[in-house]
Amino acid sequence: QVHLVESGGGLVQAGGSLRLSCAASRSIFSINIMGWYRQAPGKQRELVARFTSDGSTNYANSVKGRFTISRDNAKNTVSLQMNSVKPEDTAVYYCNGWVAGVGDYWGQGTQVTVSS
Repeated sequence: QVHLVESGGGLVQAGGSLRLSCAASRSIFSINIMGWYRQAPGKQRELVARFTSDGSTNYANSVKGRFTISRDNAKNTVSLQMNSVKPEDTAVYYCNGWVAGVGDYWGQGTQVTVSS
């Protein structure tokens, strides 16, 4: 079992920055894939950024060059630095962890609202 808790959401103006953090209840070395997804009203949940099982990163095209995913293995956290945010980045952001043979774990989500 893995519990994921997000923090850091809020209201930010377009062009500003925000940092999201996800704390895992156990060592993130034991979680094969960790990343961030988002869901805007009326839209499907989509991948924002993630660490793959070999340690590489994937980003959605819409956030490349603006968002950066990072991890702190000692603190069992994964963070998302969001720069140059746009109104279309407004969504609920979810932390995700995938464990081989078990499946997906999700945090409760944190709201990010970007004002124009």
